[in-house]
Amino acid sequence: MEDLMTKGVTFASIINKYIEKFSNGALDFLVRLIIACLILLIGFRVIKHIVRISKTVFQKSKMDPALESFLLSTINIGLKVIIIFVAITEVGVATSSVIALLGSAGIAVGLSLQGSLGNIAGGVILLFMKPFQIGDYILEHASGYEGFVESIGIMYTKLRTNDNKTIHVPNGKLSSDSIVNVSHKEFRQEDITVGIDYDESIQRVREVLLAMIDEEEAVIRYQPIEVFVNDFKDSSIEMRIRFWVKTEDYWKCRWRTLENIKNVFDKNGITIPFNQLNIITRK
Repeated sequence: MEDLMTKGVTFASIINKYIEKFSNGALDFLVRLIIACLILLIGFRVIKHIVRISKTVFQKSKMDPALESFLLSTINIGLKVIIIFVAITEVGVATSSVIALLGSAGIAVGLSLQGSLGNIAGGVILLFMKPFQIGDYILEHASGYEGFVESIGIMYTKLRTNDNKTIHVPNGKLSSDSIVNVSHKEFRQEDITVGIDYDESIQRVREVLLAMIDEEEAVIRYQPIEVFVNDFKDSSIEMRIRFWVKTEDYWKCRWRTLENIKNVFDKNGITIPFNQLNIITRK
């Protein structure tokens, strides 16, 4: 009987010992989990302040806006990865295990996200080669997207269209396809064609067009102004008009010029030929 009691006491003490060990372990894990959550919460708040301070420093140093946007994105993502790594290790996961897991996951993710990695590499290329800057108006031929560059991120470049839509273009596409930077130069050449009837006097039409251009205030006077015969079409003589304006005046000046051509032609009785369809009915 004493042996059973002794055995009973021993068994109970063993159970209590395991319960106590489990309780201590659970409590320790709970404490670690709370600390990890605090690390994430406080860390992300600190990162916001670091990014804000970095932005202020970059702006005071007059850094290129495209490089500034890229570096801020890199700092933000890089610091968040570090905070998450610290929080995971605080829970009790071994650092070596995390590194091994990240390594194997990195290979798998790298294979499945080749396009995303290409976008990151494309962003770096754009920052160093600088085919465009923030504020430039660009056209991307492969997809047909165009607009003002608002920011260059790690993976995407943000464009704003004329009708105020936002387009996110992958950096990999911009770095590998042809791009037209419309606003890179200070001046642009207006190049307009208009057809006239074969019965019209070319010299008279040239004088009318030159007089019209002379009244356009956006024209840069010290740059060449040309009015010449460009081609002979089936039903018209194609005249071509070339002159230079400031880049910011290009579209408004073009629209005015097209309207003025019609007005001065009407005023001077100059005909603009157009295709006509004659239907002859037989009785």
